[in-house]
Amino acid sequence: MEGITTIIKNFRPFLLMIFLQFGAAGTYIVIMATLNQGQNRYVLIVYRNAVAALVLAPFAIFFERKVRPKMTLSVFWKIVLLGFLEPILDQGFGYLGMNMTSATYTSAIMNVLPSVTFIIAWILRMEKVKIAEVRSQAKISGTLVALGGALVMTLYKGPLIPLPWSNPDMDQHNGHNNSSQDHNHWVAGTLLILLGCVAWSCFYVLQSITIKTYPADLSLSALICLSGAVQSTVVALVVERHSNGWAVGWDARLLAPLYTGIISSGLTYYVQGMVMKTRGPVFVTAFNPLCMILVALLASFILHEQIHYGCLIGGTVIAMGLYLVVWGKGKDYEVSGLAILEKNSLQELPIRTQVNNDDKLDTSVDDVSNVTIPAGAHR
Repeated sequence: MEGITTIIKNFRPFLLMIFLQFGAAGTYIVIMATLNQGQNRYVLIVYRNAVAALVLAPFAIFFERKVRPKMTLSVFWKIVLLGFLEPILDQGFGYLGMNMTSATYTSAIMNVLPSVTFIIAWILRMEKVKIAEVRSQAKISGTLVALGGALVMTLYKGPLIPLPWSNPDMDQHNGHNNSSQDHNHWVAGTLLILLGCVAWSCFYVLQSITIKTYPADLSLSALICLSGAVQSTVVALVVERHSNGWAVGWDARLLAPLYTGIISSGLTYYVQGMVMKTRGPVFVTAFNPLCMILVALLASFILHEQIHYGCLIGGTVIAMGLYLVVWGKGKDYEVSGLAILEKNSLQELPIRTQVNNDDKLDTSVDDVSNVTIPAGAHR
């Protein structure tokens, strides 16, 4: 029995991460189905973040009642800005870009998030790089490779990949897919997704600063979701003035905010934090390409999306760049001795779908970044 228990314990982190990737893939599918039904993306953002705030608030109140610091004006404005960067800019641009391309394409492009975060942190001198060191070369090379993969996906679509369950006739009658095949929409959608990545990366950097003065990650997560819900409500009231646009029914319009708020935020936050305590963020990040594969399969089967060879090639190149970046970050942790600290911290802010955001660690080591690479990139 002890041998079986040991085996289960050893394989549990792998099973949990596979489970999380299925959940993240479901997020892309549910959001895409909701957008296809005509749901205003800002209304979806309102409902999603409101549900996430309601889910997280009770846990934050109960578990952090003794450790929650006092709110200051500086922290308040940082939370407001965090709520603007992630829910408003990232989700707003990301959903629009997804609507102009596809769920499969978006899930592949989102793997450049660690590279974009690395660039921004480097520009702000929060990521210290020494060109002569192998780990720094890996991070720089991985960033260039990932961006190159995104460029391939933008400029080259290639022929369709025939799948046994695909139905070309149904695809041709799908209005969304027809518009997504238009090259101008494809390029514009890519730029919007990348803009969302930039906003999300800025969110990571600002969050790394905020968490130092407000070290209550559950409370901070709930407050960011609440801030995002309030701000997105103002935007949504401007762009969607008809009551029909706010209506929900027993369809994807109801499922999307519930799924993303409960599964993508609450459950993902808990499970990913539990895995990080024993395996660290690099282990978690290594499973991200599995989400891309699952989204491709599910989207082609459920949403009848067409998959092109360009998406396959570019997605593979991006995944290679992703692994180079996280390998370099893994060596950073080993050199700096931060692995133990990483294992004892919960490092994800649950506002996606993605929606997974890492708490950042401060370090006095000169050649190691103060910003950890995002452990996930799920919208």
